[in-house]
Amino acid sequence: MSKPTINIYDTTLRDGTQGEGVSFSVTDKLRIAEKLDQFGVDYIEGGWPGSNPRDMAFFEEAKKLKLKHAKIAAFGSTRRANLTAEEDPQLKTLLEAETPVVTIFGKTWLLHVTDVLRVDPEDNLKMIEDSVRFLKSNGREVIYDAEHFFDGYVDNPEYALKTLKAAVDGGADCLSLCDTNGGKLVSEVATFTQIVVDTFPETQVGVHCHNDSGLGVAVSLAGVDGGATHIQGTMNGYGERVGNANLTTIIPNLALKMKYPLSCEENLDKLRDVSIFVADLANLEHDKKAPFVGLSAFTHKGGAHADATKKVSYSYEHVDPTLVGNKQRVLVSDMAGRSSLLMKAQELGFDLDRNSPEAKAIIEKLKELEFDGYAYESADASLRLLLDKLTGRHKSHFEFEGYRVIVEKRSADAKPMAEATIKVSVDGEPHYTVAEGTGPVGALDKALRLALSKAYPNMNDVELKDYKVRILEAKQGTDAKTRVLIETGDGESLWGTVGASDNIIEASWQAIKDSIEYKLLNDEGSV
Repeated sequence: MSKPTINIYDTTLRDGTQGEGVSFSVTDKLRIAEKLDQFGVDYIEGGWPGSNPRDMAFFEEAKKLKLKHAKIAAFGSTRRANLTAEEDPQLKTLLEAETPVVTIFGKTWLLHVTDVLRVDPEDNLKMIEDSVRFLKSNGREVIYDAEHFFDGYVDNPEYALKTLKAAVDGGADCLSLCDTNGGKLVSEVATFTQIVVDTFPETQVGVHCHNDSGLGVAVSLAGVDGGATHIQGTMNGYGERVGNANLTTIIPNLALKMKYPLSCEENLDKLRDVSIFVADLANLEHDKKAPFVGLSAFTHKGGAHADATKKVSYSYEHVDPTLVGNKQRVLVSDMAGRSSLLMKAQELGFDLDRNSPEAKAIIEKLKELEFDGYAYESADASLRLLLDKLTGRHKSHFEFEGYRVIVEKRSADAKPMAEATIKVSVDGEPHYTVAEGTGPVGALDKALRLALSKAYPNMNDVELKDYKVRILEAKQGTDAKTRVLIETGDGESLWGTVGASDNIIEASWQAIKDSIEYKLLNDEGSV
């Protein structure tokens, strides 16, 4: 017996924006909607019309979108207790959004009916049925979100099911069971969902889960085990409190592990790209530890793990990373054996013989450098340059002759200023430059790029994107080793470099110098 297709309902643009630190402009929301449509999501919830000017503007602009697959949904609630559905201004606003789908929520838990909404339980049932029927009579596909369904079912199963029957009697196309508080366990969601599926066999059933217990993905998949064929969630798990069920984890589990058909299945290798795209527009750092799509999801550090993975990839990888648009990575550290080094070297374009003295010498050098404070896990560019030097392939684009950095504060109220002087030579020609900055590292970075810009105009594209400092062996106080990690970009790519010293300026200089050398090599096509 073939499995039913699971519909994916994305609420990143509405529920996701309730997450702390998440904010999208109208343009952001339109771009995300187009990206989700290209990926193959079935429903895109755009927001709550009338709740704020941004959502109103989005729905107006969304009318112009030429989506190929996804349906835009407007979100709202059932009618007010003292108004008919036809009179309710909020329901009218939902229709004015002109979306093919409308999702409305209603009260399921008697606690909310009597103590929050403060209406008679029978009146609540009429509000649900009337609202759904009104929207259906106006040609909309209606998804009914049963707010607090699972808590309501535990409290009073009979009444909870009556609220769903009211929605079905009104003509609801789908009943979405909400674990609004995010507190239910896997077994509960599977069992209660199965009861609803059996009770309303002619109506599609879905689940909308939150991650307050750390089970948002698990309970969503449990809903599918219980017969749900409609899953609501957000990209990257963005959402109120600790977030919504994460679609970037739900989708590959459904497709690759549970073998359910999905409309987005043919684009699964774009999943990481979608995840990063949404994070970028939210102006949030992409979660490196995210299952399937995170940078670390298929990363190997221990030598034994890397060795086994090299021989049989699935020995330490639960799926092929390319299926979700990710890739295998190997980190070289003081834990590394020859297999780790060989895999990483191959990734960076080096073909090393496992049993060669060269490979052994490189491993020993790496361990020595890491003992001195260097770390190459987030500094592939520095590692690439180091391998170049240790294998005799290094090409120098400039010769360093010296630097000087001065930090000056001229009065108690004045901001300190830094001045950096750099002297380098290119093909024997000296370049001597002075640059100022608010800090010594910025001034040093600017001075080096200015010194090289005449010989290498592409230096104008380089920008220091991130700068991190870690104090090693803090017990030594101001004499402690300092590790500096720098991320640099040129508008097309990003790369990481590292420096380590008991002098923070020297550690910064090492990382800056590596970042510039890597850029020059990369533009030559040598990387």
